[in-house]
Amino acid sequence: MRHLVTGFVAVAALACLMPAAAHALTPYSQNFENLVQSDINALATDGWLVYGNVSTPAGIYLYGYGPFPAPNDGAAFCAIDSGQGGAEQGAQQLVVYNDYNNTGAHGAGNIVEANVYHEQTIVLDDVGDTWVFAFDAKHGNLAGASTAQAFIKTLNPAAGYALTNFIPLDMTSIPATWSNYSLSIVIDASLVGQLLQFGFLSKATHFEASGTFYDNLDFHLDTTSAVPSGTVAAGAMLHQNYPNPFNPSTRIDFALERPSRVEIAVFDLAGRRLATLQRSDLGAGEHHVTWDGRIDGGADAPAGHYRYMLKTDTGRLYRSMILLK
Repeated sequence: MRHLVTGFVAVAALACLMPAAAHALTPYSQNFENLVQSDINALATDGWLVYGNVSTPAGIYLYGYGPFPAPNDGAAFCAIDSGQGGAEQGAQQLVVYNDYNNTGAHGAGNIVEANVYHEQTIVLDDVGDTWVFAFDAKHGNLAGASTAQAFIKTLNPAAGYALTNFIPLDMTSIPATWSNYSLSIVIDASLVGQLLQFGFLSKATHFEASGTFYDNLDFHLDTTSAVPSGTVAAGAMLHQNYPNPFNPSTRIDFALERPSRVEIAVFDLAGRRLATLQRSDLGAGEHHVTWDGRIDGGADAPAGHYRYMLKTDTGRLYRSMILLK
């Protein structure tokens, strides 16, 4: 068992399954449509792991357990669910909740942190890259003091699996309708040889409900910094906004090779959606939208760095921009 070195967070990896020679970070995409809901090993076969931590109500760490292959049996951590999606989510989704098999901790009123995640090893070739974890999510049945988060973490095996990065996104109070979210991390030289985890966690006690739904997961390399004039993928191109930096407004150009359902949205660096600029069916060709620096609801966004997303029928593209005041 690995012991936590920093804080009340999960650490994980099956050391016996790690290859002798690590490979560079690898994209991962999953919409759960092709996983067999009745297969108790479906998530484990897809590479998902789980890890539990237990603390007192005052936050004093007690113990951790795992990592284990992710279950799909409805009793602990996670499962493939159905019937919760919209048109873009399809028939099956991932639901993440607490470890209700830990009856001792729940019954004693302690806090159980249930982590569900993928894990990879960072190598030298990854240095300088930015990786994005994007996904759809909607509120489930969280009750009482239960909370939920998405995260990217890095841990250092050479230092007792010390936590070196924890990039969270609070999912506790998200809407009960589907929306898009994202997190990102820049890989620097100090992270070579460390483990990168992306996934979701739930905290709960006294067997309180804690489910949150996720779908259309996409862990990918952000190529925007390497392709300043635009980035092309799956029949779409997203250009750098102009002007950039900007005040008070900027134009975002994009192109489609074929007709598609299109969404353009602006996020802050924590992955919170601030503004939806376009959501409609568009034909092939050149298109553009303008962002006036306001968030949905009309308030002015503060000066800072933002990310904008083009979502089509075949995937998502991201770029960064700077708003000045």
